[in-house]
Amino acid sequence: MDIFADYSVSWLVGLALSLMVTGIVAGLMAGLLGVGGGIVIVPVLYHLFTFLGVDETVRMHVAVGTSLATIIPTSIISARSHYLRGSLDRNLLKKLVPGVIVGVVIGAIASGYLNGNILTAVFASIALLVSLNMAFKKEGFSIADGLPGPAGSGLIGAFIGGISALMGIGGGTLSVPILSALRVPMINAVGTGAALGLVISVPGAIGFLINGIGVESRPPLTLGYINLIGLALIVPATMLMAPVGAKLAHAINAKLLKQLFALFLFITALRMFYGLAN
Repeated sequence: MDIFADYSVSWLVGLALSLMVTGIVAGLMAGLLGVGGGIVIVPVLYHLFTFLGVDETVRMHVAVGTSLATIIPTSIISARSHYLRGSLDRNLLKKLVPGVIVGVVIGAIASGYLNGNILTAVFASIALLVSLNMAFKKEGFSIADGLPGPAGSGLIGAFIGGISALMGIGGGTLSVPILSALRVPMINAVGTGAALGLVISVPGAIGFLINGIGVESRPPLTLGYINLIGLALIVPATMLMAPVGAKLAHAINAKLLKQLFALFLFITALRMFYGLAN
C-alpha cells in the first residue's frame, strides 16, 4: 500500500516546507542564544503536527523522537568545536556522563509507557521553568561552589539525562543553567552541555525509534517515532542557519531577544497546558 495514499499533495508540501522552516528557526535561535535546537524544534513540531491533524496519541512522541535524532549531527559538530577551543571540561564531563546515561535509559524506557499527554505535560512544565529562569535569573546567582560528590553528581546527571530524553532536547537547556548555578564558568558550562547533547541524543533517539515500531497513526515516512522527512529537512537548515544566528547575535540586543524567547517558551507552555485541559 502506498504510504502517501492518505495524504494530499498539498498536505505533504506543507509538511516539507514547515519542517524546513522549523530547522531555519531552530538554527537561528541556537546561534543567537546558544540554546539547543530541541527546545525550539519540539514545540514547533508539536504545533505543526496539531495543525496538520496528526493523531494526538503519537503527536508528541514523534516530535520528541525526531528532535532527538536531529540533535545527533549538530551536537557532534558543536562538541568538536568546543573541544578544539578548550571550552569542553573533560573532568566535568566524566563526573556527569554516568548519571546522564542512566537518566537517558530510564527516560527512553519510560517514554514507551507514557502517553502523549504526559510527555506534553513534562515538556510544558520544564519549558515554563526555563522561560522563567531566562526572564528573571539574576547575574551571578549560584547555589553551590562546584559539583557535589559522586552521588550528587550522579543524581544531577540522571535528572538532566532523563528529563532531556523525555523532552527531546540535547541537555544544554538544563545543564547550562544548572552548571552555571554551581559556579561552573559559563564557557565550560556551554561546552560541556554541547558534549552531553551527544550522550543524550544517541540512546534517546534509539529508544524512541524502538518504542515507535509498529505504532499506528504515525505521519508518513516515520521510522519508529522518528520522522525521516523531518530529519532530512531540519538538520541541513539548522546547520546552515546556526552560524548566521551567531553572527546576528553581535548586531541584535541579546537581552531583548532572550526576553522574547522566554515569552515564546512561556506562551508555548501555556498553550500545551490549555490543550491538555481540553
